[in-house]
Amino acid sequence: MGVAALVLGIIAIIIGIFSAGSLGWAGALMGIIGIILGALGKKNAPEGQTGLATAGLVCSIIGTILCLLLYIACIACVGGLAALA
Repeated sequence: MGVAALVLGIIAIIIGIFSAGSLGWAGALMGIIGIILGALGKKNAPEGQTGLATAGLVCSIIGTILCLLLYIACIACVGGLAALA
């Protein structure tokens, strides 16, 4: 589960950086799933083998926050442009 959380977290970060508005919701969804898998991986891992799950959890949290912030900023920008017209 730690590997899946890490992969989803990295994908969420990449989506958040390169497609701020159009796929922000998809990156946030992947990040949330990564958070869940990272928490489960940390809980179910044997003693001393939680490093990958922790890395996945951190990447997923960062990816989720990044995607949501940039998605909201993009929506606000479009709304501001619509108000000018």
